[in-house]
Parts: sequence; C-alpha cells; structure tokens
Amino acid sequence: MSIQITTEQVKELRDATGISVMQCKRALEEAEGDMKKALAILKKTSSDIAQKKMTREVKDGRVSIKTGNKKAVLVSLHCETDFVAKNKDFTTLLEKLSEKALAEGAEKMKTESKDMIDTIIQKTGENIQLGDVYEVSGDVLGSYLHNNKIGVIVSLEGGNAELAKDIAMHIAAMKPEYISQAEIGEDVKKTMQEIFEKEVASIDKPAEIKKKMLDGKIATYFKEKTLLDQIFIKGENNETVGKLLENAKAKIKEVKRYSI
Repeated sequence: MSIQITTEQVKELRDATGISVMQCKRALEEAEGDMKKALAILKKTSSDIAQKKMTREVKDGRVSIKTGNKKAVLVSLHCETDFVAKNKDFTTLLEKLSEKALAEGAEKMKTESKDMIDTIIQKTGENIQLGDVYEVSGDVLGSYLHNNKIGVIVSLEGGNAELAKDIAMHIAAMKPEYISQAEIGEDVKKTMQEIFEKEVASIDKPAEIKKKMLDGKIATYFKEKTLLDQIFIKGENNETVGKLLENAKAKIKEVKRYSI
C-alpha cells in the first residue's frame, strides 16, 4: 500500500530545496513520506545529474567580489549560457559562495561548494563549475567589477581605498600582463626580439636606423603590457600608473584579475 503524499509535505520539501514540485513529490514517494530520506534522494539525484553534465563546456558565468575585515575575495562561477548567468538561482548561488569564502576562507568554501552547485545544476539543467577563487589581504584594498564579467582586486602599501579602486578599474580596462618590467622573463624578451627583428629586416634603412626602430618597437610593446608604465586611463598629462603611485607614496602589493 502506497503512502499518500500531502501537498504540505511537497511544499515543505520544495521550500527547503527550491527543486521542482514533481521532483519533490517523486522523492517523497520513494522515501515513503520520510523528509530526511527525501532530502537525501534529491541530493543524490543532484549529484548524478551534475556528473552527467560535467563534460559540457561552460563558456559563460559571473564574477563576484566581497570585501571586509582587511580582506577581499574574488569568486568566479561558470555556466553554459548567458541566460543562466542572469538566472536568480545562479546569482544567489554565487552570492552565497562569495559570502562563505569571505567569512570562512576560500579553501573551506571550495570543499563545501559541490552540494550547493549540484542543486542549482538540477534546477537550471546546465553544467555549472566553480572557477578561480582569490583571497587578497591588506590594509588598503580596492576592487572593481565590470558587468559581472571582469573582476579586479588591488592591494596597496600606502595610498587609500579610492586610489586602489581607480587602479583596479584601470587594470580591468587595460589588461596589463606584468606589474613592472622586472617581471618580464628573458624567454619572453627573446621571443619578442625575434618577432620584431623579422618585421624590421625587410625595411630598406641603414643598420643603425633599423636597430633604433627595433629597440623602439620592443620598448613600446612592453610598456603597453606593464602596469606601472601604462598611461593611467583617468589621468591627465599622460601620467603613468607608476607616477600616480609615486605621487601618492604608494606601492602595488598584490593584484588579482579574472575575466569570464
């Protein structure tokens, strides 16, 4: 004899999980009305569904940044489509993961994220994967989010939060690959030298002119890729980010940038 499942039981399980009415009803029927068993069944189902979708490519998603107590966390969450990236269940999940990372640490959040993510995979029908997670500590922190697709955290020694935020905005827009020239490896320099040598080789000019052109091309290339040498996007008189920091008696301590 099958146990009659009430609408109240279904509502209680749906309120607890957010999963569809029919899935809740089937889980309760399988659990013969036992709420704990029904929750366990839904959890297993979520995990099974997530496993099947794991190979599907996640091209979209969102980035979130939370700050507090001299710490900032950046959390990225990936999904298959922009439609799900804007879905309330997805954005709420990202919010909860970010708050957990800030309060309890990124590593603890990562270990507890699977069950939270699997439930939303079951609801949305898309593969959802946790992307990179960064923690940055410091006395002077600034962050910037662009359309929830690009996130930057900047930690400074000296300066203030407004300056850190301005530099984070600059980094979001200009995508520097290095903070200073000192970070550029010899292998990278050698590769770019070879590329620009080929460009200059075909130019009909004296050797000393070609050498100046080559040096100019290499210098310009790396200036455009190096944060401290870039022209500050909000500045005047072609002031570099390095000069901006120098005037504020500040230094870059750490930078994290993530783009979906």
